[in-house]
Amino acid sequence: MDNQGISSAADIVIVGTGHGGAQAAITLRQQGHDGTITMIGRDNVPPYERPPLSKEYLAGDKSFERIMIRPEKFWADKGIELRLGSGVSAIDPAAHVVTLSDGSTVGYRKLIWAGGADPRRLGVPGANLKGVFYVRDKGDADAMMAALESGARRAVVIGGGYIGLEAAAVLRKLGCEVTVLEMLDRVLARVAGPQLSRFYEEEHRRQGVDIQVSRGISEILGEDGAVTGVKLGNGASAECDMVIVGIGIVPAVAPLIAAGAAGSNGIDVDEFCRTALDDIYAIGDCAAHANPFADNAVIRLESVQNAHDMANTAARAIMGDKQPYHALPWFWSNQYDLKLQTAGLNLGYDSTVLRGDPATRKFTVIYLKNGRPIAFDCVNAMKDYVQGRKLLESGVGEIEPALLADTDIPLKDMA
Repeated sequence: MDNQGISSAADIVIVGTGHGGAQAAITLRQQGHDGTITMIGRDNVPPYERPPLSKEYLAGDKSFERIMIRPEKFWADKGIELRLGSGVSAIDPAAHVVTLSDGSTVGYRKLIWAGGADPRRLGVPGANLKGVFYVRDKGDADAMMAALESGARRAVVIGGGYIGLEAAAVLRKLGCEVTVLEMLDRVLARVAGPQLSRFYEEEHRRQGVDIQVSRGISEILGEDGAVTGVKLGNGASAECDMVIVGIGIVPAVAPLIAAGAAGSNGIDVDEFCRTALDDIYAIGDCAAHANPFADNAVIRLESVQNAHDMANTAARAIMGDKQPYHALPWFWSNQYDLKLQTAGLNLGYDSTVLRGDPATRKFTVIYLKNGRPIAFDCVNAMKDYVQGRKLLESGVGEIEPALLADTDIPLKDMA
């Protein structure tokens, strides 16, 4: 690598300081890498966990120190340089150089892109009013907390996915009036089956949340530059002091695409997380890969598990220990006293089995494809989750629905 004209250089540059970027740096050191590592991140603070932003951190149950991935001192002790408060604006793959948003340049031998994604923005009038919030980083959560401390008590949540529902649960705990608007005909429609959707709709309504499905919006209303309400597609309106938007994410990959990387939904990577560009890897939310638990369909996974395991795959490959990515997807969501744990992917399921009784607030929805379990949604059912994961990892075949539904028979006995 020719360092002429380059502001600085590192053996390995990691773009992104979330779960994937942090784990990649940690694994490289654990695997014996003794070269220089530079992590570049848009956040102004050291790596931290993102999921608590819409749960424990927003609720005030966890301080920032408790959601840091490692204590700040760790990174210096491991010789990992943190370049915080700066994004990457361009990549020159031939010269092995990245250009940062402040105009400085960093050379690399290997590059790991763990840039994650950005919240999908509203495209309606009033979307930029004060009091419209997204939940991507600590700054977003801090701004929401400041609004609450200033007296905001009426919230409209746009989007009935996990982020929106988790935020709604926290806001209700904090004493807010909450309305959730979901454009589709049920919440969690993109990730769960109807049984689970209806259970969570009923639970939120029981907790006092106004859940409205099949509700689009046409405008964010405001006065003096601040939010006062949301106008619905049917002409009705909902008054509020704050709006929380959770309508999906957009992979943050523009510099990679401009540099010639392949990908239409994120960045395409192979089984070792390598992109089409020499010496550049991509991991986490932005990495489109052939997933072995989705019949090798090319998908992106937006989860801590995926970021963590892809980081290990990429770091090991760089160190010469090539192990194809083969990790069972799992997810979780905390809402009120309900802990949802999901194992596997329900893509293409053709039937479901209900194990347990939702009225007891402890049950599992099992998704089947051609009689074979492919995913488990477990609500307050830790044993089902642990044993269901093992079933999926074992490559289990067809199981009689009546057996799966029988709570007296442990799932582990069905392998």
